[in-house]
Amino acid sequence: MTDSTDPRAEAPSRRRFLAAASASTAGVAVSPLLAAGPAAVQPSGTRPTDKAGDLAHETTVDAGQQLTSNQGLKIADNQNTLKAGVRGPSLLEDQLFREKMTAFDHERIPERVVHARGAAAHGYFQVYEPMARWTRAGFLNDPRARTPVFVRFSTVAGSRGSADTARDVRGFAVKFYTQEGNFDLVGNNIPVFFIQDAIKFPDLVHAAKPEADREIPQASTAHDTFWDFISLMPESTHMIMWIMSDRAIPRSYRMMEGFGVHSFRFVDARGTSRFVKFHWKPLNNGVHGLAWDEAQKLGGKDPDFHRRDLAEAIDAGAFPEWELGVQVVEEADAERLGFDLLDATKIIPEELVPVRPIGKMVLNRNPDNYFAETEQVAYHVGNLVPGIDVSEDPLLQGRMFSYVDTQLTRLGGPNFHEIPINRAVVPVHNMNRDGFHRQTISKGRINYEPSSIDAPPIKEVPANQGGFASAAVPVSGTKLRKRSESFGDHYSQATLFWQSQTPVEQQHIVEALQFELGKVAVPAVRQRMLSNLVNVDATLAARVAEVLGMPVPPASPRTPARRYAPSPALSMLARNNPKSIAGRKVAVLVAPGVDAAGLQAVKSALMSAGAKVRVLSSRLGEVRDAAGGSVPVDDLIVTQPSVVFDAVLVPGGAASVAALKGSADAVHFVREAFKHAKPIAALGEGADLLASAGVLPPQAPGARRPGIQLAPADGAGALAQAFVADIAVHRHWDRGGKDVIAA
Repeated sequence: MTDSTDPRAEAPSRRRFLAAASASTAGVAVSPLLAAGPAAVQPSGTRPTDKAGDLAHETTVDAGQQLTSNQGLKIADNQNTLKAGVRGPSLLEDQLFREKMTAFDHERIPERVVHARGAAAHGYFQVYEPMARWTRAGFLNDPRARTPVFVRFSTVAGSRGSADTARDVRGFAVKFYTQEGNFDLVGNNIPVFFIQDAIKFPDLVHAAKPEADREIPQASTAHDTFWDFISLMPESTHMIMWIMSDRAIPRSYRMMEGFGVHSFRFVDARGTSRFVKFHWKPLNNGVHGLAWDEAQKLGGKDPDFHRRDLAEAIDAGAFPEWELGVQVVEEADAERLGFDLLDATKIIPEELVPVRPIGKMVLNRNPDNYFAETEQVAYHVGNLVPGIDVSEDPLLQGRMFSYVDTQLTRLGGPNFHEIPINRAVVPVHNMNRDGFHRQTISKGRINYEPSSIDAPPIKEVPANQGGFASAAVPVSGTKLRKRSESFGDHYSQATLFWQSQTPVEQQHIVEALQFELGKVAVPAVRQRMLSNLVNVDATLAARVAEVLGMPVPPASPRTPARRYAPSPALSMLARNNPKSIAGRKVAVLVAPGVDAAGLQAVKSALMSAGAKVRVLSSRLGEVRDAAGGSVPVDDLIVTQPSVVFDAVLVPGGAASVAALKGSADAVHFVREAFKHAKPIAALGEGADLLASAGVLPPQAPGARRPGIQLAPADGAGALAQAFVADIAVHRHWDRGGKDVIAA
């Protein structure tokens, strides 16, 4: 038995996993490259006359070679940063980590390497009551203060030109402009992450990005390199369950949660620190996702769907709101949780430590200029205020270095804090000077500290007068590269997540895995993923394997089948979502001869409830109604497809419905909304269009399908009330027949 403190001891399961899998893909994907390598080498001192040969001088094949640093130093451990003790903080002296992360941070100019495509808004945050028992942070102790915020939402993997609706993590970054300086809570819409140690972040992003030879596919993880990497990283399994769920295709930025991901520290006025995890929970519309088919179509029909939705909601006065909640854990209690709080692949189940709401954030103003604000904003997990500090989480420790390092290239030097969107709202005074894009004109001869020449000199601020002081956390241990044994459980929380999903959500996860792994060309990668999935749940693995045409491997004897009490907080459907329809978009399909009275009655009820109603037809302008009047048309059916709406209304009017039945676009519109489980309502003859589209149930006494409301022409009031209730549910996934509709 090896000594766990000995740096020469065998690394835990990951290294053995890599060794066992090393031959799986090399024979398929790497051998041709290695075979071609020697033929491309030119005699020493000569240059080829053809361009391909010329480029061969600069070409290298890394596959099968020994791993080295940029200086040729052979690397013994590329899995862990250098730490002070197995659970201690990462060390600045780790030159291998800094070299690797610096190279990664500066790969792209000027677009962000990750989180390139984003949308943002201004707003404010207000705490409910003083939080002095936990933290001395000023903005969390003054309920009268409205702290300005700038929030940027983003995808992670795609470029600036990719679509909003790709299956991906969503960034949820909040910059608080507090009276003690800027505090940045830089998180995601998923509470865990793929990896445990920041030294693996460049590898993760390289694997997820378009493959290096052809730069495809864009903004998609459905390709060999991503799943090859993930299949070799069992620690990613929990995150994979989240990313394959509908959390990764949110209906709107307004309808997703946000998480700080890591364990941070609250520090009170006495210097006592406690672990804290941050949660953003939407107050208006709940947490909802897109249908996968819908998300794919939106990528082509409206790639700006999420940023448009956010901007239009704010313009309409439907201001998105989130509640900030915290899970606070005393230092003495952290070891009794059954998992390690420093492990970013783990959550604290809300049933174990409830999320306590402490304040509310409202977004109420759109940016004036995308580049100046949304593109130039620079977040950093190290932007802290007194009373909030970081933990020893090795992923968070690496982010503390990476964020500033990235901005040096992206924003042209060290003075990006002077860009207006990044500038603090309090005075800034220090001895930092000069550099690219310096705006501040610093008067005087002194540019150092301490100094006796200036009177009075610039001076430090003691902690008891508002100065920042790092949490006093004892640190001791052997300097080593190793993963803590407490980080070794990769499957139990993934199983909890799976078992907490409703049957509909489980089916969506299965279909997502079938789609993604069905795009993987290397059989060994698919087989390794099944080996991971079977450790989560045997039924899950079997359902995925069936479509892949592969056998289900046996589960690891170290991960016996487990049954957990489901956590409703982990399910989007089982949770208690708000029932407001404020900001929802409803399409009304009309043609000449429409029943304007019925249309107007339902439209008024929808708008009173906060919905945005758009009238669609085959031509712009106005259409004549059945009574000889006119109805204004907002959009063409062909330019505003059903995938951009939350619900569909078909008013009555025999002539109008007859024209719509003869329109392939109108019929497709209804069928597609039905397939995507959206609420549909029809007045009077409007039911004929639904029947023509094949979305009504077979004729039988009392037969109906959830989320479809029918009423006679004089029943607009009752229909409107039922329709609003259906829209508040958001989707009717239990609707029979939707899966056989071709749309």
